[in-house]
Formats: sequence, C-alpha cells, structure tokens
Amino acid sequence: MRYVQLRAFHNVAVHGGFSRAASALNLSQPALSDQVKNLEEAYDVLLFDRRKKQVALTEFGQELLSFTQRLFEVEAQTKEFLRETTALRSGALRIVADSPFHLLNVLAHFRKKYPGIFVSLKGGNSDDVRNALVSYEADIGVLGTLPKENRFDSVQLSSTPIVAFAAAGYPGDLPEKMSLQELCKHPLIFREPGSKTQQILQNHADHTQIKLRPAIEAEGREAVKEIVASGVGIGFVSQAEFGFDRRLRKIEITGLDQQMEEALICLKERQGNRLIRAFMGLAKDMNA
Repeated sequence: MRYVQLRAFHNVAVHGGFSRAASALNLSQPALSDQVKNLEEAYDVLLFDRRKKQVALTEFGQELLSFTQRLFEVEAQTKEFLRETTALRSGALRIVADSPFHLLNVLAHFRKKYPGIFVSLKGGNSDDVRNALVSYEADIGVLGTLPKENRFDSVQLSSTPIVAFAAAGYPGDLPEKMSLQELCKHPLIFREPGSKTQQILQNHADHTQIKLRPAIEAEGREAVKEIVASGVGIGFVSQAEFGFDRRLRKIEITGLDQQMEEALICLKERQGNRLIRAFMGLAKDMNA
C-alpha cells in the first residue's frame, strides 16, 4: 500500500470527483486515476462506482474514507505542529451552530487573542451540526443535544429556559405567563424537524398529554421570527436567543422545567488540531 495511492483515493472522495481532486493535488487526471486503479487492483476491491455520471463511493470506499480522514487529519496536525509551535498566527476555523448566540462571548475572546485566524460560522439544526463534524466539513459545532456516540468531546456553554413570543400587536391581550396548553389554543410557528426547541416542547406535550400541532413550519430561527412578527401566531425560542426586537413580546412558559443547554462539541479524534484545541480550551477556561 503506497501513500500516494491512499492520498489519491482520499482526495477523489472528499472532492467528489477525479478532475477536482487532480486539480487540488496538481496532478493530471490520468495519473490520479491510475493511482486509484492501482490501489483497487492491489487489494482486489472497488472503491468508486463509476457507472454514474457523478463518482460515488462504494460501501467499502466509505469505510476506507473513515480511516483516511483520520490519517490525513493527523498528517495536517503534524505539519501545523512543525510549522507553528509557539503561537497561532494564521489558519481557518470552521464552526457550524444550531444557534450562534451562545457562542458569541467565546468567539469575541478568541478573535481578540488570535486575530490572525479566519473564522467561518454557519447555521444548521442538530443533524446538520453532527453530520458536518463527522464528515470533517466543520471543526467545531454548537449543539443543544449531545450526540449519543462516545466520539465527541464537549464544553458546556449555557443553560436557559424556552420562552414563547408573539407580535407586539398580536390580537387579544396575552398575559406575560402562559402554560403550553394555553399557548396551543393559538396558531403555533415551529422550526423544521431536528430543532432542539421543538423536541423539548414535544416531550413536555407528550408527558402532559397535550396535542402539539404547528400551524406553520419554517426553516431557520429568523424565518420563524419574521412570520411571528407578522402577527399570525406564536413562536418559541430559548431566552438567550430572543434578543431585542420591538416587534415582538416575550411570554414565559409555566410548567416547562427542561431548559435549553448549549455546548461546544468536536470529534475526539481531532482534539490534536491546534485551532480546535485552542478554541475548546478557551471555552473551558471561560466556563470553569
């Protein structure tokens, strides 16, 4: 088994095709194809399904990719260690979060301490966060529910109650505190499936035998806020995420004990990455 063959396979897998992988490695496409073919022939395996217009990994290829991801991650960490052992002066950190609000304090301190690091922040629900980390498309995630697998390390960020909210001019005189059962008498605006807020509300509804049915389902927290601001129904969000919007008014939910807990998470196998280690370490120090 040759290193160049594994590198060729890995890049075709992560780039989704031979031409993009060849460009990334500065190789000709025929040379790259030969390296992958030689690896397949040496072990009598099929790594890619070439019958389709788009190159797709076979089941065996998927398993091999899980190994090469770790292999080349360690290689990258080794290069980083040899290149910069004393300070973090450059690089890029990719974060995907189900909610960025809980992250802002840590992010501000990180940027102040490491101004040369470029940080990209994307949103997504719980499933999006987990999948991005496992596929190495993100370095750090922010989640309200920790995955059950033992392959993640985590740092607690915050714990806040869930609140309901309505438009400031919503019809009727809504009190400042309402039970979920009372709120269900109004049209409910939910996020897409996979939202931790919705999961907590549904668990409470199941326990108290309340029928919880959304009138409108929208993708993303901001979309929900805009719909609620138009006056058509009631939305839900963690108190930390409610923010300040003159168009909206907050309603405390009585009887709802479970809170929204947000945590930073990363793959344990990637803890050696200097940027991940620095960000997670800073979060631990700030929440100690």
